[in-house]
Amino acid sequence: MKLVNPLYYPLAVLTGGAFLFLGVRLLQLPSLVMLPVASGITIISAGWLKFREPTSFELVNPELEREINAVKVAALGLVNQSESLRLEAKKILTDTFQIELLTALEINSDRTATLPPKIDTLVVNLYGNTSILSVSSLQQQLIEVQQKINASSGIAKEHLNQLEQSLKRNLKLAQDGEDTRLARMINISTLIQNCTGILQQLQTKLRTSDLTDSQQINEMQSLSDELTSLLENLDLLVRK
Repeated sequence: MKLVNPLYYPLAVLTGGAFLFLGVRLLQLPSLVMLPVASGITIISAGWLKFREPTSFELVNPELEREINAVKVAALGLVNQSESLRLEAKKILTDTFQIELLTALEINSDRTATLPPKIDTLVVNLYGNTSILSVSSLQQQLIEVQQKINASSGIAKEHLNQLEQSLKRNLKLAQDGEDTRLARMINISTLIQNCTGILQQLQTKLRTSDLTDSQQINEMQSLSDELTSLLENLDLLVRK
């Protein structure tokens, strides 16, 4: 199997990191032993993912290639940041009135962890099929978003309105026969950046807030709800 750069395959990096964590933290094996093992697993996983790609997987748009690689790296960073927040919150949020917040953070962390493989699948489909995202697919996404808008309020509705405008622009591009892949990846990148920003706010508040103050806990819950809204929108965009 040909060696490839693991950085192009965030799922492979995540797999190697998981083995390193399990070996050092749970099995208590020496890090000097686990580091080369984890590195080997990362390289092998990247080679396997490369092998599974269609032979016709070729990039004809350098800007699109850069955006895809940036999105993959950003998604992996989001997963790591979300997991770090979850572990930190689990140690600190132990009182009964804090459990709802802790549960929300854990659910969002689990949802975030599914992002890198979904993006890998999306990218393969974008290159394996036509370069122009189908009009019907965009119309279906737009319908779903508009239905959610009618049932939403507050910050969730604001995020959905922004997504609706993006989808309308992409739909116009598709109807005009334009390649919408780059626009789609930019939208995904923007949502990931927004999620990263909220995670940073949550981590800061977790470390600096008075966690016995219910009002400050409620403020963190509101941020978590906003993150949930963004992750749901992100999930819509990374579907096949």
